[in-house]
Amino acid sequence: MSNDNAAAYFIDRHVRDGRGGRLAFIDDRRLVTYQELSVQTALFAGALRRAGVRREARLALILLDAIEFPVAFWGALRAGVVPVPVNTMLPAEQVRYILEDCRAEAVVISASLFEHFGAMLHRLVGAVRVIIVGQAGAEAGIGFEAFIAGAEPVAEPVVVSADEIGFFLYSSGSTSAPKGVRHRHGSLRATADTFGALVLAMRADDVVFSAAKLFFAYGLGNSMTFPMAVGACAVLSAERASAAQVGVVMRRERPSVFCGVPTLYAAMVHAGLEAGAGSDRLRICTSAGEALPAHIGAAWRAATGVDIIDGVGSTEMLHIFLSNRPDAVRYGHSGVAVPGFALRLMDEDGAEIDGPGLGELWVRGPSMAEGYWNQTAKSRATFIGTWMVTGDKYSRDAEGIYTYCGRSDDLFKVSGIWVSPFEVEAALGAHQAVLEAAVIGAEDEDGLVKPRAFVVLAEGVERAGLVALLQEHVKQTIGHWKYPRWIEIVEALPKTATGKIQRYKLRQGWVG
Repeated sequence: MSNDNAAAYFIDRHVRDGRGGRLAFIDDRRLVTYQELSVQTALFAGALRRAGVRREARLALILLDAIEFPVAFWGALRAGVVPVPVNTMLPAEQVRYILEDCRAEAVVISASLFEHFGAMLHRLVGAVRVIIVGQAGAEAGIGFEAFIAGAEPVAEPVVVSADEIGFFLYSSGSTSAPKGVRHRHGSLRATADTFGALVLAMRADDVVFSAAKLFFAYGLGNSMTFPMAVGACAVLSAERASAAQVGVVMRRERPSVFCGVPTLYAAMVHAGLEAGAGSDRLRICTSAGEALPAHIGAAWRAATGVDIIDGVGSTEMLHIFLSNRPDAVRYGHSGVAVPGFALRLMDEDGAEIDGPGLGELWVRGPSMAEGYWNQTAKSRATFIGTWMVTGDKYSRDAEGIYTYCGRSDDLFKVSGIWVSPFEVEAALGAHQAVLEAAVIGAEDEDGLVKPRAFVVLAEGVERAGLVALLQEHVKQTIGHWKYPRWIEIVEALPKTATGKIQRYKLRQGWVG
């Protein structure tokens, strides 16, 4: 049996082939080569064995983006232990749910996060070993360095097949409790061989900086899978991404690949930052998480001279499966299937749509998850044969180009015509007075559904006369029947910890 352990491919292969001296990661304090990463992951794997953390047991990672994250993640895979990256921005009780749901036998946590999560960790049902990265009190748990000190290195990764479960990722839980998504060892390479190689054309001399953190599926691919597949380097930053912070890192590290999200790109554009300044190596940018508004992509291109490759992915598919291409960017559209993936549109009756049309998007590809942990009904509803039901509505034109229209339960009809909340949001967002917007369907006094908008204004904008101005702007931009009959100006929009707008809360009467 060949060894398809992901650690062998992404780390040891480079050492074996003479690339061990290449930089793998640069964080806020230090750097590590592929050779050093191989040694440290071997020690961490040995420490897990010494601590009695069994093969296939779950190891929760509540870590900021620093070199200890890849050491723990790949060290666990090397030992056959299943790492479970956890969103560090979740409330403590939601993190507790995840730890108990996956039955984590140990937790690796950044010391700066222990103050927020420590009390919860001590209340966990069952004994859980706590390993702390950084300074913390001795009563909190064992330090990371002390944990691996003197361990017998696991020089050769445990033998697994590509189909063995390698790690869990938890969904954002935007409308329900987070779901544990089970991914295989082989899925990591599958994303690198498709989007990483065939769309981004990752190179060994690339330096990658991802504002999306490692605990996201998107960030995991950006900062680890894609650069490590070719022996490139990734920049890690523990700080929460903001327009100013990202600009500082980009000027300091001069990445050639930058991976962001629409909200961040919008903030940087509104702040007037030229993210390319100081990074003469920048050659490509990516966006995912939500559809990128066309005006943001165009403004970014004008400021930096570099296009944003807008793509669509999911935790269940591990990374991007539908995207624009570097030589065929059409802002406002999602593009075409990434090579290696297949797409289909399904109508309301469950029949496949041939040619142009509007329907629910299904995807098939080599990185699809095994299913949800201990949630059979939801697994069967989402994973149908070799296909995954995304729950998103897309339109497809005569050229086969896909355009995002919203979640399946977000769309509504006005005068018998489907209206996409995202289209109205994009039209509002294109106005210089608007920082961001969210749109839902709401009934008027006659019981007819019309668009209702919630708008966050750009800094310094006066409200007087703005509602009528924005309504007319939407009419002129996308059509008179699509304009929002009501516009509420709010300080912020309800969002998940991953930054996605929670429109269901707006429908339930959320007040900003």
